[in-house]
Amino acid sequence: SAGAAHNLALAADGSVWSWGDGDYGTVGHGNRQGQVLPKKVEALGGGRVVAVSAGYDHSIALTAVGAVFTWGEGVNGAGGLGRLGHGVDLSNQLLPKKIEAFAGQR
Repeated sequence: SAGAAHNLALAADGSVWSWGDGDYGTVGHGNRQGQVLPKKVEALGGGRVVAVSAGYDHSIALTAVGAVFTWGEGVNGAGGLGRLGHGVDLSNQLLPKKIEAFAGQR
């Protein structure tokens, strides 16, 4: 999946790999550094990921047990609307963060 300047790949084993521009934490490695080569998103290591999508400056992953994780830019435009799904927490997420609103959903 391709975002504005970063990419995500879902491997057959359920691991997620990212590369490209790291602004806002879009590649999910705990910092704002870009990656010139694909690097495994270690923070998702606890569960098998079944789907990924790269947005403009954010990313999302769905696990086999229904957990949804997002990371990257937290605020969308001057209106201050959250794009990561973490309620009033509009901060940029440098690592994948679970969306609690989906807890218990399948």
